[in-house]
Amino acid sequence: MRFRCGLFFIAVMLTEQPVANAQNGKLLEQQSYAIHDSMVKRLLLIDTAAIRIPKAVDFYHITYLSDGLKVKGYLAIPKAIGKYPCVIFNRGGSGEFSAITDEIFYRLLGRLAANGYIVVGSQYRGNAGSEGKEEFGGSDVNDVLNLIPFLSNIQGADTSRIGMFGWSRGGMETYITLTKTNRIKAAVVGSGLVDLARSLETRPELDTTWAQFIPNYKTKKKEELTKRSVVSFAEKICKTTPILIMQGTADWRVPADQVLEAVSTFYKLKQPFRFILYEGGQHSLVEHRSNYYNQIVEWFNNYLRDGKSWPDLNPHGN
Repeated sequence: MRFRCGLFFIAVMLTEQPVANAQNGKLLEQQSYAIHDSMVKRLLLIDTAAIRIPKAVDFYHITYLSDGLKVKGYLAIPKAIGKYPCVIFNRGGSGEFSAITDEIFYRLLGRLAANGYIVVGSQYRGNAGSEGKEEFGGSDVNDVLNLIPFLSNIQGADTSRIGMFGWSRGGMETYITLTKTNRIKAAVVGSGLVDLARSLETRPELDTTWAQFIPNYKTKKKEELTKRSVVSFAEKICKTTPILIMQGTADWRVPADQVLEAVSTFYKLKQPFRFILYEGGQHSLVEHRSNYYNQIVEWFNNYLRDGKSWPDLNPHGN
């Protein structure tokens, strides 16, 4: 087990002082956790490269400050000493549904970390022991943004190279975040929410769920859903951030036709993006897991680690 930055000393000192917004991203606690053999065996069934992950990466539970709240999350750091690009992971679901677990973080982010990335993810406020109350794309977006200053606490983190990866609800969080910062050099969205009003048409049960989390939902439903739907604010997304969008044709949680509408909007706006539509892929794209792992690593290698230039999007050539 190893700890960085005098972690327990920091945790004690900060609990004795008033918490101010100037401390956003402050690391309060970092505690390692073990990767059990059972996790490795399950991942090996779909990813033969998984055997090297525990030997290459240290995994941690973390607590950090966001708007004065103590928020829980996860962190993965390559074992080898060096200067590494960073990726912020945005989880899906709401409340405890689809919260990050030890195994999920290892399975979904382990290969990326083993390829030379520091990866951090938030549970969002109000979840998994975090203070506050989540707002499903409201103030909890700050819990994502505050991971940017958080990374400055981490030894070996190259904060000039930060990427972002969101799945499902985390895709929505990613799109919103990209309207609020130009610090994200490359992004990946898997099965991301793009139009919450249309999601209600296909999944009316979400009305009850969202009413629990979204402020003013009963009185300003249309306005609140619009604020969280990238089809309504795509023009505000940072134009220097290339986005890899992955979607399955058999996804009932986020139907592909909704994502195609967002992709069409990005195309018209000349937003840098690549779209991969997986035939027969469900929401988790489990049928294509090995392929999308490779796509994620290659994307971040090109546009985050190596700073590859985006090609000219204007009509040209013979």
